Amino acid sequence: MEIKDIVKKENLVYKKTPLMTDKALSYCPGCGHGTAHRIMMEVLEEMDAQEKTIGIAPVGCSVLAYEFMNIDMIQAAHGRAPAVATGVKRCYPEKFVFTYQGDGDLAAIGTAETIHACNRGENITIVFINNGIYGMTGGQMAPTTLKGMRTSTSPYGRNLESMGNPLKITELIAQLPGTYFVTRQAVHTPAAVRKAKKAVRKAFELQKENKGLTFVEIVSNCNSGWKMAPVKSNQWMVENMFPFYPMGDIKVDGELVVKK
Repeated sequence: MEIKDIVKKENLVYKKTPLMTDKALSYCPGCGHGTAHRIMMEVLEEMDAQEKTIGIAPVGCSVLAYEFMNIDMIQAAHGRAPAVATGVKRCYPEKFVFTYQGDGDLAAIGTAETIHACNRGENITIVFINNGIYGMTGGQMAPTTLKGMRTSTSPYGRNLESMGNPLKITELIAQLPGTYFVTRQAVHTPAAVRKAKKAVRKAFELQKENKGLTFVEIVSNCNSGWKMAPVKSNQWMVENMFPFYPMGDIKVDGELVVKK
């Protein structure tokens, strides 16, 4: 039997979305970026939004997104993606506009742009990949680096007395009146991927309804920066990142979610 006889429509369990290019992913093996890309593009395909979407990716691992996402993309300076997205959305209010940012970019270099865009309630979607480290630029400590976590600039672990506390930027922006939907997800298991994709879909649907800024954080690993094998890095993430950055919705329909 030839492969053409097997690969028929009724036999296909999964087919790659055409909104992902044919270029091979260049992320480190085990990295969550590729999965995050895929679910975002699947959502936009399902919404028939390929021609209606403009993505903005700044410096960092996220800058590679334009090589893999088969949509209109703009590269922004480090940290400035929300400012660029604001201008794009105001010029083209009928478009889906999103930023795709890492934690060093969004929560450090671009803190001002992030907070003010959220506070203004710009009708955009921000997708925030949080791996607790500067991934591309050398594994330095980021605002999201955990207490005691080792990085290239905190080789003995993050010391709160001298280096300050990790920044829960997602909880912070959830307090702002301009944010309508704020959630934290992950992509390390099939179940987590399904939840993350549902959250991304909701974020884009709310943007379509002009509800204000929607924000999806995805807690991910950085096995290269963390100096761990992919499986071990996922285990470390669950045991250490998730307790400090818990999964779930933080703000829904403009109201903060009360945790019981």
